[in-house]
Amino acid sequence: MGKSPKYYIDMENMYTAHGYHPIPVVISRAKGVWVWDVNGKKYLDCLSAYSAVNQGHRHPRIMKAMKDQAAKLTLTSRAFHNDQLGAFMKKLCRLAKMEMALPMNTGAEAVETAIKIARKWGYEKKGVPKNKARIIACRENFHGRTTTIVGFSTDPDANTGFGPFGPGFTVIPYDDVAALSKTITKNTVAFLVEPIQGEAGVNVPSDGYLKAVRKICTEHNVLLIFDEIQTGLCRTGKMFAWQHEGAKPDMITLGKALGGGAYPISAVVGSEEIMSVITPGTHGSTFGGNPLACTVGTAALDVLIDDKLDKRAEKLGRYFRKRLGEIANEKVLEIRGKGLLNAIELKKKAGTAREYTEKLMKLGVLAKDTHGQTIRFAPPLVITKKQIDWIMARVEKVLAT
Repeated sequence: MGKSPKYYIDMENMYTAHGYHPIPVVISRAKGVWVWDVNGKKYLDCLSAYSAVNQGHRHPRIMKAMKDQAAKLTLTSRAFHNDQLGAFMKKLCRLAKMEMALPMNTGAEAVETAIKIARKWGYEKKGVPKNKARIIACRENFHGRTTTIVGFSTDPDANTGFGPFGPGFTVIPYDDVAALSKTITKNTVAFLVEPIQGEAGVNVPSDGYLKAVRKICTEHNVLLIFDEIQTGLCRTGKMFAWQHEGAKPDMITLGKALGGGAYPISAVVGSEEIMSVITPGTHGSTFGGNPLACTVGTAALDVLIDDKLDKRAEKLGRYFRKRLGEIANEKVLEIRGKGLLNAIELKKKAGTAREYTEKLMKLGVLAKDTHGQTIRFAPPLVITKKQIDWIMARVEKVLAT
């Protein structure tokens, strides 16, 4: 008999810094929408590694591409060219309707890269005085965990104890067009915003918000940067969430599903006019754009496109919310979402979301609680209607207890 889940959890707690408070399940293998724990119990994954597994766990095309490339070449660094980078960047740029991309590894690195590009663009192209550039972000944002990024977070868990923070950021309410207009100054270089705030509890902005902020940024010569690390790559029912309103940004940060759940890959995409401020020596990454990442990323994009996972997410997302609405009871305050990024917000008197996610775990559904009262559901986009019904039977049972 194998070791118990407690063995692995205790060892992790002893030797790993406690940056997370995981649901008490120990996963040892996965395929498609399913994962299995060390005892062989089967669960349906309703988090998709925070939307990094849009294509499903261990998609055969992605795994084959990864194995084939690993047998030939994994890393060169950007000191040399490799035969995979150009084709991957071309595919990504054309998909995003942009002209240039800069590859990195993690979502936070992509956001840091976009911040650097926006500031440099502000000095070199807009004429902002040296070291005066300002970037506007939103309350309840989640853009990563570097010291720069947590400096403009409003989540005390994210930033308490990590100061002093760098200057140059102003934080305004989310989904507030008037606040954006009022806050922009001649030194504002960018507005950094999530089309849907995922970590904050799947906060979906009002209809027209994305289009309105696009208009304001254009009028003031301010770069609009959409952080699509979680919402991008088919999750919300479009390849990119900005496409719901045709609000094309100046830069997009991407990550998570760009690696198909197999490899950490991120990128910033934008126009040549903006991206050209990066010149040799001004930015880089040893692993960014490595041939293994590029091959995996290319396969990950091909799966999204060929399997039409955007249309699948849109259709099944509507069904998911319909079914949630049918099983909701007096404990549920709100159901919200877009595509297959959805959430239930519980009333305070119903108890904490964590209590419900742990009950769901025992019934074979792995979902994630966030901000006390919210349960987030983001299954792989390859999920079926039958599997959604399977989830709903268990959510209904948990809501009834």
